[in-house]
Amino acid sequence: MTLENLTSLFGWMALLNITILLIGSLAIIAIRDFATDIHARLFRLEASTVREAMYVWLGNYKVATFVFSIVPYLALRVMQA
Repeated sequence: MTLENLTSLFGWMALLNITILLIGSLAIIAIRDFATDIHARLFRLEASTVREAMYVWLGNYKVATFVFSIVPYLALRVMQA
C-alpha cells in the first residue's frame, strides 16, 4: 500500500468518524430525554446514570477518533510534505 493510499484511507476514516460523532452529539442534544427514558427503562437504570453514560461514550469516541484517525492522518500528511 502506497503512502498516498494510506493517507486517503485515514482521511476518509477520520471524516466518517467525525460525522458519526457529530450525528451522535446532535442526537443526544435533540432527543436526550426520550433516549434517556428508553434506556433507563430498558436497562433498569437511573436517568442520571444513563445521561452520564451517554457523555462518557461521546468522550471516549472523541478520544478514539483523534488517536486512531485524525493524528495518523495528520502524521501521514506531514510525511508527504
